[in-house]
Amino acid sequence: MIDPERYLATLPRSTERDAEGRRNLALLLEYDGTDFLGFQRQVQEPTVQQTLEEALARILKQDVRVTPAGRTDTGVHAAGQVVNFRTRSPIPADRVAPALNGVLPRSIVALGSTQVAPAFSARYSAQRRVYYYLIWTRPHPSVFLRRFSYHYPWGLDVAAMDQAARALRGTRDYRSFAVEAAAQRTTVREVFWVRCRRRGGLVVIVARANAFLRGMVRAIVGTLLDVGRGKLAPDQMERILAARDRAAASPAAPPEGLCLARVDY
Repeated sequence: MIDPERYLATLPRSTERDAEGRRNLALLLEYDGTDFLGFQRQVQEPTVQQTLEEALARILKQDVRVTPAGRTDTGVHAAGQVVNFRTRSPIPADRVAPALNGVLPRSIVALGSTQVAPAFSARYSAQRRVYYYLIWTRPHPSVFLRRFSYHYPWGLDVAAMDQAARALRGTRDYRSFAVEAAAQRTTVREVFWVRCRRRGGLVVIVARANAFLRGMVRAIVGTLLDVGRGKLAPDQMERILAARDRAAASPAAPPEGLCLARVDY
């Protein structure tokens, strides 16, 4: 879990305003993504962005647009999402989060808020992002984890999964794990590590990178699951990467197990 006060202290705090006299405010958020069609605004609703912006408009008495560190997909959760937005509202920066929690639904919580430098962008200033994926392996679903984990009640070779995950480290082309790769300016990313560990009835997969392609983490997890099932050998990960073709990797893992854990600046 993130300590909000310590985390917000790592951001570039500032009392400066932009050329239009607006403050740049940053929010640290967590949310249960189960009932949302992802973060980004859609024609359909609800989305996290729409819900958050409507709540901000209520407390700030003005419309704002937020910029997120990551645009999580439908059903994906966040424990450490960061957004920023600009406002002329006089409400103290540290009071924005408590005020938001009075109007947001129970599925979204603002953990803290602060004023940051005018040039700060939750998305473009980010240096590293961390996601984790939870797989519940006990015979029966968990009432406490079913919204936040993928239930797979069969055997998984976690050691083989971790061996395969080591091939993902480095600055490489991850096109084989990207959704809509042609829409990306580049499919090269730097992955610092991917780790697979068993924690009792849970298998936990954690990935840290400078940035992730759309659908990348779930595609990686789906492929690691096939390694754990014995459908793929660990050394086949290199072949999948070299193919630079989404069809070479396995289908994406379901969204409910995925969570944006932290963003570092």
